[in-house]
Amino acid sequence: TMIVMELTPFGVFALMAWVAGTLGTDALISLAQLVGLNYLGCLLIIGVIYSSMIKIIAKLPVVDFFRGIVDAIAVSYSTASSNATLPVTLRCVERNLGVSNSVASFVVSLGATINMNGTAMYLGLATLFGAQIFGVDLTFADYVLISITSTLGAIGAAGIPGAGLIMMALVFGSVGVPLETIAFVAGVDRIMDMMRTTTNVSGDAAVAVTVASMTGEIDRAEMISADDV
Repeated sequence: TMIVMELTPFGVFALMAWVAGTLGTDALISLAQLVGLNYLGCLLIIGVIYSSMIKIIAKLPVVDFFRGIVDAIAVSYSTASSNATLPVTLRCVERNLGVSNSVASFVVSLGATINMNGTAMYLGLATLFGAQIFGVDLTFADYVLISITSTLGAIGAAGIPGAGLIMMALVFGSVGVPLETIAFVAGVDRIMDMMRTTTNVSGDAAVAVTVASMTGEIDRAEMISADDV
């Protein structure tokens, strides 16, 4: 594993050199658009879905929630690993948001394994990107299949950097998108991985707070006092 990790930067450089040399700068512009759409999709998930959960279901201030998990967001963005961020997420959820240890330890730990909303969105986005590059016509049934396989692939993905690249083969193969698409996105995968990991970690915290609120396992006074500090 360490040998593969050491050689990965050279392989990614070779892939990017091939893409740029074969397709020119137009390919790089397309990749920049892909990165932008990935960030936009992740921000929509965080700003709309997670914020709605906190505001409507948990009935807590959205700003205070994100202020409480800022450490987890910073670590997840820098490491691109849900598993590496797990201790920080647990500490933020328990100490800053007042969630009980029983709920936090179960929900956050489980979420670090299967709650991969950002990855699921990314797999679907990459599949559409590959279909457009290689001229693959997708039907409505294909879109449904992409949604299903992206969700299953995200659940099966490990909480480590680059895990989404492995699951791409599953989604691409289900709708006939060439696996060569992986060569296009591998060079910018880390940039997108950082944002989708932040989305996954934020989702873990949001679900933990929501479940704790619904089950009465949250100390709202502790959350307020932590925010005051």
